[in-house]
Amino acid sequence: MSTVHDGLPISEGIAFGPVRLLRWGVPDVPHLTVSEEEIDAEVERFRSALVHTRQRLHELQGSTESRLGAFEARIFDPQLLMLEDVEVVDGTIRYIRENRLTAARAFHWRMLELQALWIRTSSPMVMDRLNDLEDLMVRVLHRLLDLGEPGDLIGDGEPAILIARNLTPSLTVQMDPEAILGIGADLGTRTSHWAILARSLGIPAVAGLVDLSRRAKDGDQAIIDGRIGRLVLDPDARDHRVYRDRQTRIQSWEGELAQIAQLDAVTLDGQPVSLRANIDLPAEAERARDYGAGGIGLFRTEFSVVGRATMPREEEQYLAYRQVAEAFPGHAVFIRTFDLGGDKFPMFLNMPAEENPFLGWRAIRVCLDREELFRPQLRAILRATAHGDVRIMLPMVNDVEEVTRVRELLSEEEEALRRAGTPFYSGYKLGILVETPAAALDAVELARHCDFFSIGTNDLVQYTLAVDRTNARLAHLYNPFHPSVVRQLHQVSRVARAAGIEVSVCGEMAANPLGAFLLLGLDITALSVAWPSLPEVKKVIRAFRMEDARQAARRALAAPTSADVTSCLAEGLGEAVDLKAFSGRWSLSLPANLD
Repeated sequence: MSTVHDGLPISEGIAFGPVRLLRWGVPDVPHLTVSEEEIDAEVERFRSALVHTRQRLHELQGSTESRLGAFEARIFDPQLLMLEDVEVVDGTIRYIRENRLTAARAFHWRMLELQALWIRTSSPMVMDRLNDLEDLMVRVLHRLLDLGEPGDLIGDGEPAILIARNLTPSLTVQMDPEAILGIGADLGTRTSHWAILARSLGIPAVAGLVDLSRRAKDGDQAIIDGRIGRLVLDPDARDHRVYRDRQTRIQSWEGELAQIAQLDAVTLDGQPVSLRANIDLPAEAERARDYGAGGIGLFRTEFSVVGRATMPREEEQYLAYRQVAEAFPGHAVFIRTFDLGGDKFPMFLNMPAEENPFLGWRAIRVCLDREELFRPQLRAILRATAHGDVRIMLPMVNDVEEVTRVRELLSEEEEALRRAGTPFYSGYKLGILVETPAAALDAVELARHCDFFSIGTNDLVQYTLAVDRTNARLAHLYNPFHPSVVRQLHQVSRVARAAGIEVSVCGEMAANPLGAFLLLGLDITALSVAWPSLPEVKKVIRAFRMEDARQAARRALAAPTSADVTSCLAEGLGEAVDLKAFSGRWSLSLPANLD
């Protein structure tokens, strides 16, 4: 009997195949001691294992850079730094000398101590650091215990869907997409290092599957849908039929890509729509352009610092922003300043332990408190304005004072650039992401200090409904069509239009056919979506009339429940678009009877 396991969408794509369980983890380490005469030799054996591990990681880093790019290669930096960490190296040697432990036992003991220390922070933000520590522990212990290279068999045998408790960067980067058809993991988030690599490799992946690695067995059949975050174990004939049909539809859309990419994003009655792309990495800008993006609506800059042990240099940031700006001459590029905290943190910040980090020290709060991090980024963005229509977008703003303080910092940095003779465009625009009910309710005042609004529907839904959007158990409660969310969208749109500033949406809601229909009906005519979704969204936009969207939106605003909202939208859009054709990509947010 088939069982459905819903988790977090990590990497797009649908795959079918047998399950291969990844039995990866820290090996058993016997408690052994050495004689006094053997201590120096054991210390040398430990140092030799570190040298070997460092060499192997450099090899993986080099192959990753040539295969995927420089950013992905930097994911290995934290592990390389750990190999030189005094707490790791000297602590292990001390245990060898003072307790006459074998190198393997001493290293294992020391790493378990560090692991326990980090776990006590009770913060989800340390997960990547723990993941790196475990990866390093496995590699060094395999060398010390003569167990061979961990992960060597990961791509061997029949093509399969890999299921694991968790993954690491060094394991993921070795995967062959021809052999690993998909990935299902109990742990992890979209920002996990292995998840970034899975997307770069184009392997469908789902995380947050809780305990699937204990439920599944080698050889079980499975279907994975990385777009909606679902894995079906032991699928029946109907499951195969439904997902094969979805896969066929997606492939047919991809076949239309070249044609659709060249078309304008305009409704049947002539309303032009600014359709832009969300990107994580500079290299994605060219792919977004090929997919028909009319600019970048969200460049998530924190992906350049997450997991790093040192702050990125201003020049490094400037070159990344310039690369994106030059990929879109004549089009707007919205660069979001660092949205750190929550589930994203750089090692160099030493983020404090918090009971609820998504409600804590994050985004603009971090930037304003740590000007040594924020000022170099502002200078880098200002310098990039000389190369295109670069706009600065501030995340998680609740108060006018946050905007005015940023303007003060920008003014100071502008003056410094002028004195240095560094070119920039003084007419750049500064705006905010509306992501909280507080910002939506205070939109009138905020509009007086902003050049644009961009609504981040992912967080707006999360904070409005008090539902953690990364919690797979609460997925059924996370509903962007809740009446309270719809009314806030209307409020922000109405205020922005009255103030004469652009309002856009860059959350996942814009990539949903009903969501795009609703947003245009609320007179939000600038949308930004993940670049793979651009053709499908453009196809939807070109299939309906603006007036039909406005009528449906008016009915949705008066609807008392989420179900009534989606029914109003489905009825209005369904007259122009075959919604069943899109259920393969958005089935979790379309009315159930369409699936």
